[in-house]
Parts: sequence; structure tokens; C-alpha cells
Amino acid sequence: MQPFKQCSVQGASLYAGAASHRTVRHGIPWALCLVQLLQTSAWSETTQSYDWEAATQFWSVQPMQSVTAPDVHLAGWSRQRLDFFVLSTLEEKGLQPSEAASSSALLRRLHYDLTGLPVSFGDVQSFLRDDAPDAYERRVEQLLESPQFGERMASMWLPLARYAEDQAHQVGADASHAYPNAYHYRRWVVDAFNRDLAYDDFIRLQLAGDLYPHTEHEDLVATGFIGLGPKYYNRGRLDVKAEEWADQVDTVMRTFQGLTVACARCHDHKSDPITMEDYYGIAGIFASTELVNRAYDKPADKVTKEDLKSHRFTAHVVKEGTAKNLPIFIRGNVDQKGRIVDRRFLSWLSGGHPKAFNSRGSGRRELAESIATPQNPLTSRVYVNRLWSLFFGQGLVRTPSNFGLLGAFPTHPELLEDLAFRFIQGGSSTKRLVREMVLSSTYRQSSRNASAGMGQETDTRWLAGMPRRRLSVEMWRDTLLMLSGNLQFEGGPSIELDDPQNMRRTLYGRVSRLKLNDLLMQMDYPDANVHAAHRNQTTTPLQKLYAMNSSFVLHQSDSIVADLALERGVQEGIHTLYRRCLGRGPNTSERTAAAAFLKTDAKPYPDIRRWASLAQVLFMSNEMLYLD
Repeated sequence: MQPFKQCSVQGASLYAGAASHRTVRHGIPWALCLVQLLQTSAWSETTQSYDWEAATQFWSVQPMQSVTAPDVHLAGWSRQRLDFFVLSTLEEKGLQPSEAASSSALLRRLHYDLTGLPVSFGDVQSFLRDDAPDAYERRVEQLLESPQFGERMASMWLPLARYAEDQAHQVGADASHAYPNAYHYRRWVVDAFNRDLAYDDFIRLQLAGDLYPHTEHEDLVATGFIGLGPKYYNRGRLDVKAEEWADQVDTVMRTFQGLTVACARCHDHKSDPITMEDYYGIAGIFASTELVNRAYDKPADKVTKEDLKSHRFTAHVVKEGTAKNLPIFIRGNVDQKGRIVDRRFLSWLSGGHPKAFNSRGSGRRELAESIATPQNPLTSRVYVNRLWSLFFGQGLVRTPSNFGLLGAFPTHPELLEDLAFRFIQGGSSTKRLVREMVLSSTYRQSSRNASAGMGQETDTRWLAGMPRRRLSVEMWRDTLLMLSGNLQFEGGPSIELDDPQNMRRTLYGRVSRLKLNDLLMQMDYPDANVHAAHRNQTTTPLQKLYAMNSSFVLHQSDSIVADLALERGVQEGIHTLYRRCLGRGPNTSERTAAAAFLKTDAKPYPDIRRWASLAQVLFMSNEMLYLD
């Protein structure tokens, strides 16, 4: 892989190679090219000329290759192949790995990462008593085979697919463009991860599952990835359709390719070698595709027009429309049409000479194959990076949906390359890759960084320790339900999170584009109107106010103290509550403070409301909210 350096041009940060061979337009180096593009105010349908041979030298689009694991000095630390790459970088930076996490902290981390749910105190004690050398490995396999694994992974995937069940622009009670059966797609995603569907097939089914002759019935809902996108009023107008196509191009290309192709809708991309022709070549695929409600829970010949209109027995998917090639809309204006562009894939990933999709259909199947092929260098790199960020808190590439010039360069390029290459060689198995990650010594490090003289942010960037991570809103709410004994393990149609009867996992709550649920909004769930590359993390007073005043939280705190066997005494009750909530007993100062809070002279035992308030305090604690 070629070395890269970071440059800054008029506030735009990008990675460019040596000027002698990193040129793309008219032989001009990338940095100077970007300046020219930023200064250009007038665009026409004329596509800029590119040096495609030079453009393909950029790191993210170079062909994948096998990488040799590096030699390291700290013999015996590495448990998995990826550890050699991490350790080599640490030694190069003059750092050392952190000490191993305690068994209890590691088990808590593992359970949340693989299922999104907490581990019980009793389960921790059982694990600590298991002195078999493969105890941890067996626990990993148990969690990977748990049905909750698919739910955890779906929580990562659905925001990428901008999953939602209504539209942001609904007027009054008009819900004609809503998606009441969106849960079919959500269920499919959960099941796909649980059965370890190969990632290339995961892509094919979501983009064109209806076009493969041997697609199983239960897989037909997979095209909800496209079909659940925004719909607008006056959908017969060309400018309205263009907005929907732009969403589809953006979602598909950022999710699977890590490229901001929709930036080329009005002009050639201002940093990447992506042209307006590229954009309209892909937009034409979606212009030839229709969003529809199709029979799913009932044989197609038994579904009436009224069923389709009311969404009964249907799923929200896509079907082939009239195949058409789009003209370039000059400056994005649908009233100023330029030359017609064939439906096709990106020039950047086709050596500058993309072949037209000449089938009679929309071209979705050809698009799916162009993305899913092992020869596409971006597909596995982008996905591997997403999985890495899920378990290590941040990606090897810090911009998970932008692998272009304005994206970040990988902190560990050889590691990313090795993981992506072996992911393809290993059959594109998600579980296989996840297994390697969580079995590694890198993953098992403590969050208490051991490198003296270095900041934690610097150390975790180079993986000299695990970062402390905050639980997602799904994890936190699900934890309260599980600790209180109220969690219901069932899916099906969505229920409002505010519904007092909703004791299901948060994944199965309704997600709205019109008004995101207050809890989801406060706890940084992404905006469902657009593809979400990552989740922001904020700390606000409203988060604590919700935990203090929410009827949902109050109900869980009441439930958790209902079976504490308080007749055994205050101290036993305090111990039981701490073990239930935090997976450990209280220390001396915590025990004293809790007893003082519970103390009352009026009754032989503290009022049950005080016990519930103590539970609520533990629910709100950083120890519960953060993952070491």
C-alpha cells in the first residue's frame, strides 16, 4: 500500500499521496484540484477529465491484497492474528498494551457487545468459578448463538438504512405514505445476522432480492432497505422523484461503499473523482424502480386492492419499474436537462470505463453484483471498519461512511487490509470476524490505560487500552427492563416506547421521522430521515431529568425492589440491590450512604418508596451507564 500524508487546503483536510503520482484532473495534484473545485461557482453538464490511472492509486480503492503479519517483540501477548498488527503499531509508537481487564469487567463488556443486555451477578459468579482454560471462549460461542445477537447487530444496521415507519412531512392525519409493516424488514435483519448470512448475500438481497430466481419467500422483504425510504407528496412530479432518488443513491452508496456519491448530483464531486455522470448513472437505476406494498403474509392472489391500500398482509418493498436512463440535470435543476447517461456503476471503481447496465430491468441486480463482488475493494473495508467501531468504540477509519479524500486515513492500514482480505477469504462471515475481535488480546485490555505520560485519547487511538463507552439508548432501556424482571423477549409490529404496556426490547419500539420519541432523541438515537454514519454522544440535563421523572423508570425501580426480600434487613437489601443493578456488592462508603438514606424512625423498615428511589439512583449512575 502506498504511503499517504495529510494536507490542509483552505480548511479542507484530505489525504493525498506524493504529487508525483497522486494526480487526477488534467494531471493536477489532488490538493490544487480541490482548491480549484472549491472556487468554482458555475457548473454545467460538462464532466471534468480525470487521470483515472492516478485516481485508482488512492488507498481505499486499491485492489485488496494479502498482508504478512508483522514481527513483534512482546512474545506471548497476541491471541489472534489481529493482535500482531496492533502490537506492532504500539511498539512503533513506544507504547505498551494495557493490562488485561478483570474477568467481571470483561464479561460485562462481552455481554453488552454481543447481545446488548447486561450479565447477571449470578452469571458473573458462575463464570469466575469456572477455571477451565476455555471458559471465555465457550461464553463467546454461547452469546454468538443467542437470538439476542441478531438484535444487537440490527441496532447497528437499522440507522444505516435510515429505518423508520412514517414520513417527516405528514400533513394532519394523512398517513398514506406511512410504513406500518416496516417491522418485516427489521425482523429480516435480525434473522440475517442470527443465521450468519454471508455479507455478499446480505447485500444482494437488500438491493435486488426480488430479482434473483431462487430467493426464499422470507427473504423478499429484504428490499425494504430501499423500500422504506422517504416518500413525498406529489410523487408524480419530476423534481419530487429526484429527491427520492437522491436519498436512495446516498443511502446505498454511503452504507455499502463509504462514498458520498450524492454530492455529485449538481456538479462533479468537489473532492473525489465522482462525476455527475456517475451520480445519474446510479440514480437512473432507482428511477427504474418503484416503491410498493406487496403481498407477504398472504398469497398474492388472495390479497385485495383494499388490503394493499390499507397495508394489510403486505411488506414495504420495491419492484421493477419502466427501465429508463436519466439525463444530467444541470446544476440539479430538473428543467435543464443535459445528455442522457446510461445506468451503470462508478467510474472510479471501473478504471474510468464503466460498462452500461444493458439489461431490460432497472439495473438493481447489476448494481448489487458490482457492490457484492470480491473484486470491489471498498465493500469489505467499509463493513469491517463498521464492525470494528462497534466493538472498539471507534473505527480504524474514523469516518465510517466516507472513504474518500475528505475521509480519515486508517490508523492501522495494514490491520484493516488484513481483516478485509481475510473476511472475503473466509466466506464473508460476520460471526467469524466478530469472534476473532472479541477473542483478541486487544479486546480484552482494561479501560484503565497503563501507558504513563500519554493521554487516554492518544492511547486508545493506537489501541493501547479499551475506551470507556456509554451504553446506547437501546442498551440502557433494555437493562432497566431486564433488571426489573419485566423484559419481554418478543418482536412483531412496533409499539410506541411511551406505551406503559411496552416491555419489549427498545429495538422493537416505533421509530418516527416526523417526531422521534423523546427518549430516543435525548439519548442520541440518530435522525431517521437520513443515513446515520455514527451516533453522536451528548451529555445534557434532560437525560438525567428523564431518569428522575419518567414513569417508565419509576415503574422499573418499583419492580426491582418488589422481590428484594427486605424482611432480611436493611444491609442485606442494600447488598442485593447493588448486586442486581451493578453486578457487585457495595463498598463501605456506599453501604453507609445507602443505609443513611434509607433510615427512618417512623417504621421498623424503610418505606418501599425509599428503596425504589435508591434503585433509581443506581439506574442513573455512571457505573451503569458506561461500559469499561
